[in-house]
Amino acid sequence: MTHLLLAVCLWFSACSSSERDNLNVETDTTIQPEKVLIVYLSRTNNTKAIAEIIHKQVGGTLVALELEMPYPKDYKTTVDQVANENATGFLPPLKTKINSIENYEVVFVGFPTWGMQLPPPMKSFLKQYNLSGKTIVPFNTNAGYGTGSSFETVKALCPNSRVLDGFTTKGGVERDGIYFVMEGEKANKVENEIKSWLQKILQIK
Repeated sequence: MTHLLLAVCLWFSACSSSERDNLNVETDTTIQPEKVLIVYLSRTNNTKAIAEIIHKQVGGTLVALELEMPYPKDYKTTVDQVANENATGFLPPLKTKINSIENYEVVFVGFPTWGMQLPPPMKSFLKQYNLSGKTIVPFNTNAGYGTGSSFETVKALCPNSRVLDGFTTKGGVERDGIYFVMEGEKANKVENEIKSWLQKILQIK
């Protein structure tokens, strides 16, 4: 009888421990809006639209990444400038300043694919701020050629952070004069894809 009571006690103890573990998992994956920062770089407003959809889902602080010296409006001139920055490792100074970044636990970083790489301004952001210990969530728009090496570069520049699987979708094709496309059916489709992505990586409803 004593052995039976001991076994029952151990069983209840194990169940209680399991319930606590489950509770911890749920608590750990609960997103606190005041702890969320969404930083994005957007030239034709497609990445901005993605950032706004994410903001709608998780809340937080939404920040557009701006440069002290903006890129030229001419597409070809900008392409040449970015290619030179990538080749030389130049990091363009940022006009945007993030106050009290230590208060944020989850940092979304959004950007287009430029030259199959992470845009130099986003490299500037990731190198300028201490993101150690934070959860980094990349998201991307591109002209149909994919993310290139951009997601891998995010991981390389955030060696002491937890970098989650990123989201990517096709945006405009500025080279061909196709600019903002995140509207109508396209916007609805992308919003549903973002919801599924967030549910998967952050386990939120």
